[in-house]
Amino acid sequence: MARIAVATFQHETNTFAPSRASFADFEAGGGWPGFCTGARVLEAVSGTNIPIEGFVKAVARAGHVPVPLLFANATPSAHVEDEAFERVARAMLDALRDAGDVDALYLDLHGAMVTQSIEDGEGEVLRRMRAVLGPRVPIVASLDLHANVSAGMLEASDGMVAYRTYPHVDMAETGARAADLLLGMLARGERPAKAMRGLGFLLPLTSQCTLVEPCASAYAELGRAEARAGASLSFATGFPAADVACCGPSVFGMGFDRGALERELDGLQHMLSSREAEFRTEFLAPGEAVRRASAIAARSRRPVLLADTQDNPGAGGNGDTTGLLAELLAQRVPSAMLGLLVDAPSARRAHEAGVGAELEFSLGALSGLPGHAPVSGRFRVEALGDGAFTCTGPFYLGARMALGPMAALRQGGVVVAVASRKVQAADQEMFRHLGLEPASAGIVALKSSVHFRAHFQPIAEEVLVVAAPGPMAADPASLPWRRLRPGMRLGPGGRAF
Repeated sequence: MARIAVATFQHETNTFAPSRASFADFEAGGGWPGFCTGARVLEAVSGTNIPIEGFVKAVARAGHVPVPLLFANATPSAHVEDEAFERVARAMLDALRDAGDVDALYLDLHGAMVTQSIEDGEGEVLRRMRAVLGPRVPIVASLDLHANVSAGMLEASDGMVAYRTYPHVDMAETGARAADLLLGMLARGERPAKAMRGLGFLLPLTSQCTLVEPCASAYAELGRAEARAGASLSFATGFPAADVACCGPSVFGMGFDRGALERELDGLQHMLSSREAEFRTEFLAPGEAVRRASAIAARSRRPVLLADTQDNPGAGGNGDTTGLLAELLAQRVPSAMLGLLVDAPSARRAHEAGVGAELEFSLGALSGLPGHAPVSGRFRVEALGDGAFTCTGPFYLGARMALGPMAALRQGGVVVAVASRKVQAADQEMFRHLGLEPASAGIVALKSSVHFRAHFQPIAEEVLVVAAPGPMAADPASLPWRRLRPGMRLGPGGRAF
C-alpha cells in the first residue's frame, strides 16, 4: 500500500491579457474550487470532472492512500503575480514536508503557467518538488491539452499525460491515466524512458477542437501509436497566447521500450506536420457573423451559436467586451441571447431596481482596453440570480459556481446574461439560472472558444466563430511576440518568428 501525495496548481497564462492573477484569484477559484489544503481538498473536488478527482479515485480503488496537499486554480488571465505563485508554491512544499514519507507524488498541472518572473511555471514547480523528494521518489503529472511543454517539465518529472479532448470532457479520465502510469512504475520498480518532439507552428485555439478535423483523426492515430509502442503518449496542442520560448504544440511520451517510443513520436510528429494546412480556421467579423446567423436562424428551429472567441475568459479575456453585443443590437436580431457579460456594477444596479424595471445601462468595457467602449441604452430587467448553481454539462460537470449577483437584461429581441465574476460560458445552467433556455433562442452568443461545444453543440443548428475585438487573438500571428522560439511559424502555414 503506497502513500501518494497529490496536489493541484493550475493556471493558463495569456501573457497578452489585461489582468494578472493574484492570490485572491486562486482563493476564488473561478469555475473550480477555491484554494484549500489538507483533507478539504478531497471534499472540494468530489464529484467534479477534474484530473485530481480521477487520480484519487483510481489509486484508492487500487488500495493505495492519497495524501492531499492543496488545491489551487485560478481563471486564465495574464501573468500569475510573483507573490501569488510563491505563496502557493511554499504552501505546497510545506504540506509535502509535513506529510512525512511518501512513495510518490502526483501533480495536477496545466502546463502553460507564466509568472511575472518565471517563464516556465510548471517546470519550476516540478523542480522544487523534486528538490524536496530527491531522485528516488517518482513524480507524475497530468497536463491540460493546451500545455506548452518544456524540456524542464520533462526532465523534472518521471511521467506526464495530457487531456485528449477539447472541449475537455476527459479531465478526470486523464487523472486516472496518470494513476495507471504511476502505479505501473511502482509495480516495476523502475522509471520509463522519456522523449518529446515539437511542432514548428502555432495552432489557433479554435482549430484545436477534437470534435472536428484534423484533431479528431489525429487523436485517433495517437491512440493507435500508443498501442503499438506499449507506451503512454500525448499530443499537447499548446496555448498560443503565451509569449515564452516553449510556446507551441508537442508530442511526448513515456515507455519502457525506448526504441518503440522514439519511432512512434517521430511518426506522430511527421503526421501532424504534414497536415499543417488543415489546421487553418475561418474567423468571421461580427457584422458578417450576425448576418449569416440571422439567415440560418430564419429557416431553422434550432439556435445558431456564435463563439465570441477573442473575449474568452477561459483564455485570459475578462468577458466584458461588447463588439458582438453591439452588432446584435444594431441588426435588431429578433431572438438572441448573449453571455456571460461580466459587469458587476450593472448586475448590482439591476438587483437594486428589481425585475421588471427599465433603466439606462452602460454595459461592459470595464477592463480599459484601448478602443473598447460600453454599450449604452435602455434595458429591461428580465430576471435576477445570486450566481450560485451547479453545472450539468460535460465540461463543467459538478462544478459549483459562485458568480455573484447575476441579471438577465433585455433590449428588443436580445437578452444579455450578466455576471459579477468571470467564467467561460460553457454550461447551459449559466443561462437557466436566470430562467433562460438557450434552445429557445434563434442565436446564442457565447464568450468561449471551444468548451461551449460540449453542452451547447447538441442543441445547435450551426456554429460560427466570431473575431469580435478582444484580448485573446483568434489568429496568433496578430499578437506582438517578443520571446517566442525563433523559427516558430505564427500559425498554420504562417510566417516564421
